[in-house]
Amino acid sequence: MASTTTNVVRYTALFSGVLYGWSHRRSLQSTHDKHALEEATHNREKLIHEAKEAWKRKLEVSKDTALVTDPEDPRFDLDKLIAKWEQSS
Repeated sequence: MASTTTNVVRYTALFSGVLYGWSHRRSLQSTHDKHALEEATHNREKLIHEAKEAWKRKLEVSKDTALVTDPEDPRFDLDKLIAKWEQSS
């Protein structure tokens, strides 16, 4: 038979281990959550930067071609638009 002192020491060690495991898990989870948030923010900023670069390239290409597709615009030229469509197909 185990004495009362031995049982107190065993259960104290058991509960101390459980509490340590619980607090350690919380700290690890907190660190992981912060890292995941930083990574998501970085990925979002990267996508925004790529979208801005693509938009700039699209504007540069549209300036180079000077093709106006809006029929209300006074610079609209139907012959150029049809020629562009024929080239792309």
